[in-house]
Amino acid sequence: MSLLLAYYGDDFTGSTDVMEVLQWAGLRTVLFLSAPTPDQLARFDNLRAFGIAGWSRSMSPGEMDKELAPALDKLRQSGAPLIHYKTCSTFDSSPEIGSIGKAIELGRALFGTRSVPILAGAPVLGRFTVFGNLFARSGLDTEPFRLDRHPTMRHHPITPMDESDIRVHLSRQTGLTIELFDVLHLEDSSPELRLNQMLAQEPGGILFDVLNDSHLRTIGKLIATMDRENAPLFLAGSSGIEYALAAHLEATGQMDAIRSHPAGKPLFGPTKQLAVITGSCSPVNDRQIARALDNGFSELRLDPARLVHPESSDREIHHSIVRALQLLENGANAIFHTSRGPDDPRISATLRQYEQMGFSERDIKLKNGRMLGPKLGKILRGILDKKTFQRVGVAGGDTSGFVARELGIEALEAIAPVAPGSPLCRVHAKNPLDGIEIIFKGGQVGRPEIWETILKGTARLEH
Repeated sequence: MSLLLAYYGDDFTGSTDVMEVLQWAGLRTVLFLSAPTPDQLARFDNLRAFGIAGWSRSMSPGEMDKELAPALDKLRQSGAPLIHYKTCSTFDSSPEIGSIGKAIELGRALFGTRSVPILAGAPVLGRFTVFGNLFARSGLDTEPFRLDRHPTMRHHPITPMDESDIRVHLSRQTGLTIELFDVLHLEDSSPELRLNQMLAQEPGGILFDVLNDSHLRTIGKLIATMDRENAPLFLAGSSGIEYALAAHLEATGQMDAIRSHPAGKPLFGPTKQLAVITGSCSPVNDRQIARALDNGFSELRLDPARLVHPESSDREIHHSIVRALQLLENGANAIFHTSRGPDDPRISATLRQYEQMGFSERDIKLKNGRMLGPKLGKILRGILDKKTFQRVGVAGGDTSGFVARELGIEALEAIAPVAPGSPLCRVHAKNPLDGIEIIFKGGQVGRPEIWETILKGTARLEH
């Protein structure tokens, strides 16, 4: 059976998010760290979708031209009828860094999609779009905050969000007209007619509101019936797109005929020992570390300022590996972190270090993940070279992809859910890490007890 969808994720953890939506729906999906060859795709039987874990969220527009255009063309060559540019569900981006508007322009030109469907909301992730304004929970247990008042996103160190209206936000990044298909249109007696009227005006993009699961089903139906003119349909936005398509296929009875395996969310068992490395400065991540420490985990405070400086980096990586192995020696569970929340003094110390190295403010925003992520990957790889683990954890959306590349991972496949958007994955690699289980999660994702859950498993929770 042919592919249904191919996607490019603008960061690593967001790429795993799409994979789990489709995998639990019964559609085998594999996430590659670079554009796969036909031979690589052929190694996975009954494949229904695949993704490329990118890092365009931390790129300048010029870098996006060089990286993203060839990657999207590789997706086009796969023959998938739907091509998705996967953005973070909080749409964090700017004209200078990770421009979603730039990505929409590139995809629109390559695929010939006159009016690109754009979707941000994903209720299961605590993301809602109402009259064009994006609301997001901070963790899974808070009220939804308007994005420009969000406790984390308005203080994001790279792309702080000061605008909640997605149309206004995108207008700073592209000259394309973005029309709104709002909640009232979705609940209209004939949303198809409304959409056709809107498409007749040929806007550059159409932003869909999402408040609940019934809206997703309607959007999935509308997307499925859009005229593709014998070319793939290009879409942009969060994993709400996959939730919408899956809901439509299920509601119309089409899913059973295309499933590659039974739908459902598998449970997973405990592991003997857990090591976690995190580069996130999110307060949600801090609460998760605090909860783990209260429940017997040990911690190692990494020094990001020394890790990024070229004269001290190698020594600091070696020193961190040695100290980590000492912590882990007697079977302890441990978290190695670069920050305990946005007020951690290590953040300001690292910024001063960058400034002393001659980095401008823009350089810091563009290069922080690229500088720190590989160092964390080298630390984790050094630990795994000396000590065998069944399962490890990585946190930080801007650093996870660089960690994965340092580990030599070729591809990932979701095996069980943990937190929305952050599945437990099995590694495919041409090295001793093949088969190891890893969760890559964004700093804002998950409940406080997430690391206990990764250690103890979910199968035991059913008893």
